[in-house]
Amino acid sequence: MRAMWSGAVSFGLVSVPVKLYTATTNHDVRFHQVHGADGGRIRMKRTCTVCGEIVEYADIVKGYETEDGELITLDDSDLDSLPVVSGHEIDVVEFVPSDQIDPLLFDKSYYLEPETKAAKPYALLREALAETDRMAVVRFALRQRESLALLRVRDKTIVLQTMLWPDEVREPAFDVLDQDIELRPQEKQMAASLVESMGADFDPADFHDEYRDAVLELIESKKEHGDAKPAPVEARKEDEGDSMTDLLSALQASVEAAKGRSGAAKKDEPEPEPEPEKKPAPRKRTTTRAKKDDDGEDAEKKPATRKRKTA
Repeated sequence: MRAMWSGAVSFGLVSVPVKLYTATTNHDVRFHQVHGADGGRIRMKRTCTVCGEIVEYADIVKGYETEDGELITLDDSDLDSLPVVSGHEIDVVEFVPSDQIDPLLFDKSYYLEPETKAAKPYALLREALAETDRMAVVRFALRQRESLALLRVRDKTIVLQTMLWPDEVREPAFDVLDQDIELRPQEKQMAASLVESMGADFDPADFHDEYRDAVLELIESKKEHGDAKPAPVEARKEDEGDSMTDLLSALQASVEAAKGRSGAAKKDEPEPEPEPEKKPAPRKRTTTRAKKDDDGEDAEKKPATRKRKTA
């Protein structure tokens, strides 16, 4: 695994240098949208709903629509003016009983690995959490935003569990549950008996994604029966964003336009006017072939004239 963050857990006067690793991964089978006729990838374009033009990434800003229907736009300079949280400290705010944390608040899980020199204080914090059956509520900065999280123990590892902010949890509003529902003792006893009969110790290894297994089996079956075909060249390329395609197209068009302008400029240049013809000066005898007369003629044309003189 590759560490995505490094810093230190601070509680009291103790500081534990650690590295942060993503604890989970997604094994969903990913599909591409392709043209059924030739297998070409389907590309999505960013189109403005007002003018219908295709919009470049450079021209896109963030917009917030207010409740009264007004649109507020924010560009990069506006976002750069916001306060940015930085730092490499996981500050423990308090230690709370584990049963007081609603799992609905849990978000993402990360493993904390101690530096070699911090193995002992790391183990000390881990054992303290396990023996007291508590979790540490912490604040730390991840991707320049302050996050609320928990430190909890999983086997020999301390897990950093990011949490949703309290106002991000929606309250259920189901009127049907507000009415008084009468349950007879016999019904409750039968339900409890059913629960007990199906009781078991949870083992995550007993469960797997049957749908994913079926999808992979179907893909392998089609491959074995010759339903596979070479993917088009474009489909084998890495996923390049539309912005890269647009950029390359723009660069190519710019080069062609520059060549066109250069060719047109040369074509439109006026031809130089011929220099006025000079009267030939008296010829001088010379024996050097590489030299030229004043009128520009090569000296190697002179031997015939010399022969006529000697004749």
